[in-house]
Amino acid sequence: MSIRRLPEHLVNRIAAGEVVERPASALKELVENAIDAGATRVDVRLTGGGIDGIEVIDDGCGMTPADMALALERHATSKLPDEAIEAVSTLGFRGEALPSIASVARMTLESRVRGAEGWMRVVDNGVVDAEGPAGVPPGTRVRVDGLFARVPARRKFLRTARSEYAACLDVVKRLAMARPDIAFSLEHDGRRTLQVLAGESLPQRVAALTDRGMIDNGVPIDFAREGLTLGGVAGLPTFNRGIADHQYLFVNGRPVKDRLLIGAIRGAYAEMMPRDRHAMVALFLDVPADAVDVNVHPAKTEVRFREPALVRGLIVSGLRRALDAAGHRSVQRPAEDAMAAWQAEPADRNPRDGSPAASLFTPSPASEAPAWAGLTAGHAVFDRRQSFTMPAPQGRAEPSYAPPPETIAHPLGVARGQVAKAYIVAEAEDGLVLVDQHAAHERLVLERMRKAMANGGVASQALLLPEVIELDEPACDRLEARAVELGEFGLDLERFGPRAMLVRAVPALLGQSDVIGLVTDLADELAAFDEALSLKERLDAVAGTMACHGSVRAGRVLSVAEMNALLREMEITPHSGQCNHGRPTWVKLQMGDVEKLFGRK
Repeated sequence: MSIRRLPEHLVNRIAAGEVVERPASALKELVENAIDAGATRVDVRLTGGGIDGIEVIDDGCGMTPADMALALERHATSKLPDEAIEAVSTLGFRGEALPSIASVARMTLESRVRGAEGWMRVVDNGVVDAEGPAGVPPGTRVRVDGLFARVPARRKFLRTARSEYAACLDVVKRLAMARPDIAFSLEHDGRRTLQVLAGESLPQRVAALTDRGMIDNGVPIDFAREGLTLGGVAGLPTFNRGIADHQYLFVNGRPVKDRLLIGAIRGAYAEMMPRDRHAMVALFLDVPADAVDVNVHPAKTEVRFREPALVRGLIVSGLRRALDAAGHRSVQRPAEDAMAAWQAEPADRNPRDGSPAASLFTPSPASEAPAWAGLTAGHAVFDRRQSFTMPAPQGRAEPSYAPPPETIAHPLGVARGQVAKAYIVAEAEDGLVLVDQHAAHERLVLERMRKAMANGGVASQALLLPEVIELDEPACDRLEARAVELGEFGLDLERFGPRAMLVRAVPALLGQSDVIGLVTDLADELAAFDEALSLKERLDAVAGTMACHGSVRAGRVLSVAEMNALLREMEITPHSGQCNHGRPTWVKLQMGDVEKLFGRK
């Protein structure tokens, strides 16, 4: 077998396999070229998620006809004036992007240098098809049509137009976040979906591209050590998301996805948020050019640091210092009128007074049913919709209207009080039991939801006023695609414009839960699902998210009757020893250990 030199067009197609994996890869290269050209405005237009068409227009320096011809040759670039590749300061430098894209699509390149005439060059899958004068404003316009149209082996691996559009949107967001001095806009199928103006501050740009709440719930970062600088914005630990795709990392202005940096963020937030939650951050790391290698992969999304331990320590220390400076700050409280909508809890729960509160947990004279009977029937016990008018109890030692039950009859004991409005203290025959009220109720709601699903679906509770929830467009697309399956969980959703969902009903088991938080977390959960999986196959994830939002929260004052009802249901519910996230729901201090503490044994 003889060795032969591959033809140029085949070499370009092979290179395109590394550089251009999908429309988002091509878009990333084109926008980076616009930024490197000194543009102050970049406009992106997509058709069919970028599969059918990608257009990038900038007002940068432009190219002469000779430069345009050279730019379409492999390894030709203006971004390396010498051979010091280790000192590269631009986003692009390999000289592979344009010829690679032109080899697998039809590319129309139009450009004009200020003070000169414009020029056009068309390359159709590696072959020059046309060129000549063009009437264009100063700058460059690149149009890519029919990506992989003549490479069916690659095109069949592309996802749906919605999925490819979501990837393109993420690319534009990351590049726009890195350069708040440049204006960006994005249109998809003729509709504008993103627009940010030049001159915004970094916190404003981050909030505009991620979550508006970052303005009030983020802390600035400004930290330096041994020639390395860390800046950006970090969300408070209580301002978190269900998946880690809201973590934006930049090294010397270049968007990257690096395991070292992600691990450092996780370490900095350790013990400050649940394991299944992820921080929202936008970190900008500036290091000397010779301390980082950006030439690791043709896609340029991976980097390698010369001193990784120093970088990790810088990120952990910088984040922790910023979070420590935030002090007692937490997610901003809702407006006062929203807080006033909460009903006061009763002080007197005398079962003989006939009030709704009395009948909630205690048996009526006619039925003599146990206090927890309603729980097993699938009714929400901790229902904030009850019209309680009495003031909250002033002490935890409430008067007893009936002899307390014997502790020997209950494995989890009998409730004696509540500590820190979060933990139930119960006396069992052989010790003291401490119960995390939120974790325990979260598991109970999940098991009720599972039982309801097995019996044909979860009953829904219509909202008096439908809730409009604003999300980004890909999140709305995910929810809309799964609306029928979510309806089986009792959640009635419908699309309400490009970036909003309308909630008409919620699962009845959840009572008056946080609808906005619930739908936002479900959108995050769906982002982690494989397209090939049915939502029913991920019952635990979705039902667990709903159960978390429908559970009684820490900080809620419970009566003794409510506490005992919770304990009794835990005793008859499978898996109630741990919450949906794997944390224990109760612990026991043996009586012998108590006696040792007081020197009695």
